Parts: sequence; structure tokens; C-alpha cells
Amino acid sequence: MTLTSVPPSEPLLSVRGLVTQVATPRGAKTVVDGLSFDLDRGKTLCIAGESGSGKSMTALSLVQLLPQPMARVAGGEALFKGRDIFALKDDDLRTLRGREIGMIFQEPMTSLNPVLTIGRQLTEAITAQRPMTRAEATAEALRLLDQVQIPDPSRRLKQYPHELSGGMRQRVMIAIALSQGPDILIADEPTTALDVTVQAQILSLIRHLQKERGTAVIMITHDMGVVAEMADDVLVMKDGRMVEHGPVRAIFDAPREAYTRMLLDAVPKLGEMRGTDRPKRAAAPSAALPAIKPAKDVIVDVADLTVRFDIKGGILQRPVSRVHAVEGLTFSIRRGETLALVGESGCGKSTTGKALMNLIPWSGSIRVDGRETSGLSRRAMKPVLRDVQMVFQDPYASLDPRFRVGDLVAEPLVIHGIASGSELKDRVEYLFRRVGLSPEQANRYPHEFSGGQRQRISIARALSLSPKVIIADESVSALDVSIQAQVLDLLQDIQNETGISYLFISHDMAVVEQISHRVAVMYMGQFVELGTRRQIFEDPKHAYTRQLLAAVPVPDPRRERRLYDANVREIKSPIRPLGFVPQYNALEDAGDGHLVAG
Repeated sequence: MTLTSVPPSEPLLSVRGLVTQVATPRGAKTVVDGLSFDLDRGKTLCIAGESGSGKSMTALSLVQLLPQPMARVAGGEALFKGRDIFALKDDDLRTLRGREIGMIFQEPMTSLNPVLTIGRQLTEAITAQRPMTRAEATAEALRLLDQVQIPDPSRRLKQYPHELSGGMRQRVMIAIALSQGPDILIADEPTTALDVTVQAQILSLIRHLQKERGTAVIMITHDMGVVAEMADDVLVMKDGRMVEHGPVRAIFDAPREAYTRMLLDAVPKLGEMRGTDRPKRAAAPSAALPAIKPAKDVIVDVADLTVRFDIKGGILQRPVSRVHAVEGLTFSIRRGETLALVGESGCGKSTTGKALMNLIPWSGSIRVDGRETSGLSRRAMKPVLRDVQMVFQDPYASLDPRFRVGDLVAEPLVIHGIASGSELKDRVEYLFRRVGLSPEQANRYPHEFSGGQRQRISIARALSLSPKVIIADESVSALDVSIQAQVLDLLQDIQNETGISYLFISHDMAVVEQISHRVAVMYMGQFVELGTRRQIFEDPKHAYTRQLLAAVPVPDPRRERRLYDANVREIKSPIRPLGFVPQYNALEDAGDGHLVAG
């Protein structure tokens, strides 16, 4: 394939009238409808919109990676360096992919082969279109890993994907995408599943490489904070069509379309709660009940909670070391209160939630509504679990695909012998209405619902036993901003009506600021800071807390774009040898109940 150079005055990529269709039992369905845009060399175009808007299908169409024959490009043209991508033959397309257009996918763990080392996968990408010796390919792989700022690259080449953190796996994907020196880099939700600090590192890295190489970037995202951080131009999509297109400042300062304004309004903005004491809804205040003040009585009381996991090895598979996941946590949750646990992946947040549900072995003391749960048998725990329920991050994985959702919501009521017959049916219908769904939808299966609807079903199931506490484990992190706002409002309305308490586990600091009464910041299985929402967000004492807050993307393109340190900060391993005696971070009172690690 011979591609001509592009004059500086002409766009590097020009898409006109793109139409993409997928086959359905009822005929062809258009998922991208008449999309047109230009991309200039060295610029970043952000394609924004909710799930199902056609963002990823647009990207797959451009590199001709649509699942055929189910999906196909049905019309339009994509002129790249004078040639229409949609008219290229298979051999030319293989040359185009990687060498001219590279792509980073959302989930690196599913994009990397789990049985091949990082070095093998990287050298395969390098030698696919560039003949060189094994030694030359290895040297180039080391150079690429160094360029994406992965520490100790020679050791990483010998490791497998599961041995790397999520942020480092995404850096490997960036290295693979850059291995052929492409002119365009397509990044499809590259930071959605990452912590705010790792996300900031990845975004800074992409900006740095873009400036160094002059690469054009198409960034696909539903996070308007990321759009403000990265974009030169923004294209907003809905239902496969372009809703609005223009410079990033124009889109943020004066959006013309109601859908764009809705996306921007739904984004929780760090700092907008300054000066207020209680959580606030994303919707208009007139649509909400007044936020209740938490009661003084404690519903959950945790003392010296410790969770450790043995790592076995050798021929006899005896314990050789131990993971210190949670070390000596002490905290309480009052009735009607939302306590948020924040921190990076691996800090022990989800492990703490699972311990409260008695899903994993633990030591210490956990009292729920005055009842000690330590040492209780499975049968004795049953009434306790009526009071404590859990909403998981991925609703699709937590809903059995073989059952109708009405049966899934009814199941806890049946297990605990609370309702049957017409009473059970009436209770399920009430729960569906309570979470904003129609009772008629109870006869459908989980795959027939959107992500936001599935999370509502999970909340309905958690509410079925009228619990006193719900543990929400990253319950909105995978949702679009508008759906996220609806679910957060739903949780707050339920709390205002019933006085239920939440343990809200999240790494999204802007969301935590909006919904929490108190916040506990976790690092390496321990609290480094614990205080009211205002104390943590308006007067953080610990350096780690300040670091988390500084990494949050701000949805304001007029703000100077941060030069966040893109270097990988090695996270300490929680694995310790047998017999290791942990050193606890004693929390000291900083005044007014604000506790900080000494």
C-alpha cells in the first residue's frame, strides 16, 4: 500500500457520511448513522457519549475490525493520506493497522494474551511489519517500555500480564500500539477501569508521547473530565448520530444541544460541595427530599478488623508468605450515614466490604446493630445478613443470566421465608417501582437491560429484605455519567426515606464528595485519614489524600492542563513473610474528630 504524505493544510483523516450496520433477527440496524469529522496531525479529537451511542463502533469501523459478517460499513468514506480506508484490500489493511493507525482498548487484561510473556507479545507486534533479528526486536521492546515509563523494563519483559498492575498493563498496550510509529492513535476508553492517580499518569503519558511524536489521537470516552483534560475538538454522539461537534472550549462554555448540556451537568465536579455539610443530589434540589442528618446510634461497629491470606508453595503446598490485605481497621457507621472508603486498587477497600458480609475469613470484631458476628455459623449469620446487603460493581456478573430478573429480586424473600404467593409478587412489583423500573420488566432476563437498569435491579434485590446497611462496592464506576447520576440520586432518596446506612466503596473522589457524610482514606490495608466530608475534601491533612484529590480530572478546559508525573509509582506489595509483625498507622486526632495517620 502506497500512501501519500498529507499537506499541512489538509486533515490527516477525513471521514464523510460513515454508516455502520449490524445484523439483527429483524434486519439490519444502523449503529453509526452519517458520521463526518476531520482529524489534523498532532491534534486530539474526543468522541463522547453514553454507552450504545456508537463511539466504539466508529473506532472499529475506521480500522476495519468489525465482527464480520454480523457488522459492516454500509456507506461513507474515510480518507487517510489520500486513500479511502474502506476500499483497501486485506493485505493493505494489515499494513494500515499498527503501522499507520494504532489502537488502545479499554481492558488491557482481555487484550493481552495471558499465556505469553510481555516480551513475546511486544516483539511480535514489533516484527509483524518490520523485519529484524530477535536481539534487535528485544532492544526495541526495551526502548518502548522505557518510553512509556515502565520501571525495570528488562524484568517486565519476562513477566506475564497477570503479574502487572492495571496501569502497567495499559502502558504495555500503549507500547504495542506505538511499536510501528503510527500517525493516529485510537484510545477506546483507556482509563475507565483505572484509579484516578493511574488515570492521570496514563493521560499525561499520552499527551507527552503525542507532543514528542506529533501523533494525532482519537480519544473515546464518556468521562467529560477526561474530555476537558485531553481534547482539542469534541464530537458528541447519541444513538449513532453526531449531536454536536466543535472546539472543546466552545462545547463546554456554550453547548448548543440539550443532550450535551445534560452530559456536562451530570458530571460531579470536585469542589462544588465546598461549604456544605450534607450530600447533594445531581438532579434539581426541588425533586429531592431534604437530606437527613445521620442518627447518633451506631449500626455497624468494627474494631481491629484484620484480613490476611496465606500464599502456599513448594511440593507440599505449605504457607510460604502472607498477603496482609487489611490491618487493624477500627470504624463505625451510624444509622442513616454514608461512610465512603476511598483509595487505589489493592488498598483493601473491597476486602473490607466482603469481611462485613462474612464472605471471607477475618479476625477482630464486627457488630451489626449490636450483634457480634465473629465466630457465627452460617445459620447464625442468616438473620444478620438480612440487615447487611451488598451491591457489586458489575451488575451483569452478579445477576444469574438463566433467571428472570423478577425471580432474582424475589429470591432473598424466598430464602428468608418472608413472602410467598401474591404477597411475594406484590413485593417484587413494589421494589421494581421503587428503583424506577416497570413491574412488567420483571419477566425479562438480565441481558435485555442496559448497564444502568441492571444496577437498579441489583439495588432492588439488595432492598428486598429491608436491610439496615448496604455495602456499595464500586457500584457506579462502570456507568455513564448520566446513568451514574440517576443511580446516586436513587441511593440518596432511599436513604432519606428509610434511614438506611451505606458503606460506599469507590476510587472516584468527585462522586464520593457528592454522596458521603464521612470519608475514610485507605492505603496498604490501613486508614491514613478519617473525617467528615468537609474535613477530607476541604482540609486534607495526609499527603496521600492530597495526591488522590490532585489526580482527579477537572471538567474545565480553560483550566491549565496538569503536568501530572507520568512516571510509574511502584505500589508497595502487601505480601509479607510468615511471622511478619505489621506496624500499625495510629490515627491521631487532628481536631474536631479528624483522624490522621501519624
